[in-house]
Amino acid sequence: MREVLIVCGAGASSGFMAKSIRQELKRRGLAEQYSFIARSDSELEEYIDEIDILLLGPHLKYMYESMKKECEPYGIPVYVIDQKAYGMLDGGAIVDFVLEKFGE
Repeated sequence: MREVLIVCGAGASSGFMAKSIRQELKRRGLAEQYSFIARSDSELEEYIDEIDILLLGPHLKYMYESMKKECEPYGIPVYVIDQKAYGMLDGGAIVDFVLEKFGE
């Protein structure tokens, strides 16, 4: 299973995003292959050993370099979620993005 962590400031908006993504995964029959969890940025250390990709809410773009540096030793890529997709809670767009990054 591929593990994806979505972080935002407090974890609330990323929770709504993760719910939309999980619904899209079920619709596509991919729910057994991907896990999306949402947490606040302060919880990254707790999950860093378990994740394959880190997605940042667009409002955390300023944290990209520090998050990238923290994830680098673990080989975890870090991406900032598209503002429009995040704002519209477009789970399909995020699933498409992640599938592309995994080369699937």
